[in-house]
Amino acid sequence: MYKLYTRPGSGGFVVEAALKIAGVPFDLIDVKKTPDPAPEFLAVSPMNQVPVLVLPDGHAVAESAAICTLLAELHPGAGLGPVAGQAGRADFLRWLAFMTSTLYPADLRYYYAHRYTADADGIVAVKQAAVTEMDREIGILDRALGARGWLAGDARSIADVYMLMLVCWHPDVQKARTAWPNVERVSAVLRADPLLAELNLRHEMWAD
Repeated sequence: MYKLYTRPGSGGFVVEAALKIAGVPFDLIDVKKTPDPAPEFLAVSPMNQVPVLVLPDGHAVAESAAICTLLAELHPGAGLGPVAGQAGRADFLRWLAFMTSTLYPADLRYYYAHRYTADADGIVAVKQAAVTEMDREIGILDRALGARGWLAGDARSIADVYMLMLVCWHPDVQKARTAWPNVERVSAVLRADPLLAELNLRHEMWAD
């Protein structure tokens, strides 16, 4: 059985969603945010970060996008995304890589600005730059969705849920729902999904 180390409000949201969409059983282990984690957790997460998925064979996998890609491959046909050889696979990999390398780090720079400057007076500037970057990258996603219903192929994939999570972290909720109509169109459908809505009760990613 899978073991998922995570905590509410973290990137573990999308991994929990992937496991639930795939319909596979897993043990959920909440990890409190602390500078002095248990040795058992550091053994699977040397960076002291969540989420981490431990596979049935005991192998630990970190990085939310990597976990989602792996789960899509391990559970083809479960609705997580196209696998190698299927239509939409290239876009699936492209947009997951794009979001994890640009938008996710921008979110982190906003909420953990103190980690990105040695000057306490520079925190405001770090946060302002992070929001500017979020806006630019969500705009790219919005333009991409203008010609399609979903990020990858003709059906929802975990890449769309990944996008929802990152957009929910935008500090200006009203702007996130009005400035990018195509992103909001997809996000609204996902927020209304009963499985994701139930998961939101634990993570509180969105208010409604």
